[in-house]
Amino acid sequence: MATVSMTVNGKQISGEVEDRTLLSTFLRENQGLTGTHIGCDTSQCGACLVHMDGKAVKSCSMLAVQATGSAVTTIEGVSQNGQLHIMQKAFKENHGLQCGFCTPGMIMSAIDMIDRLGTDLDEKTIRHELEGNICRCTGYHNIVKAIKAAADEMAEVLEAAE
Repeated sequence: MATVSMTVNGKQISGEVEDRTLLSTFLRENQGLTGTHIGCDTSQCGACLVHMDGKAVKSCSMLAVQATGSAVTTIEGVSQNGQLHIMQKAFKENHGLQCGFCTPGMIMSAIDMIDRLGTDLDEKTIRHELEGNICRCTGYHNIVKAIKAAADEMAEVLEAAE
């Protein structure tokens, strides 16, 4: 057994886990954060995506002990004060989900995409950046539309703040 300690969604947590416990399992089973989905167990679908120290990672492909000392943000941690994140709101308004299984990973990937590339995104770039996320329900059209809408809104917010 190993002791893991990290900040999850702004809250310092720790727990005892078997050495082989995946970060996704620790978040879901030990912390009750079930928004992090486990879809493929092979690190291909992206449903388990979280942010660790500000970077997108697939939590099913790393051990919980590897996250010790890190700051982890899950889909539950992106909303603030009961208000949806701009990306969450855009997915809702643009019908960027169907069954919703891939949605947490898609949203986390999209936020990371904007953090890395900025808000000036075109459809080709968005589709390329989503290659590590699989949706089995849609043709990605509304997902891309939602990400573009959120990026545009985030650009407006940044511009207004300047």
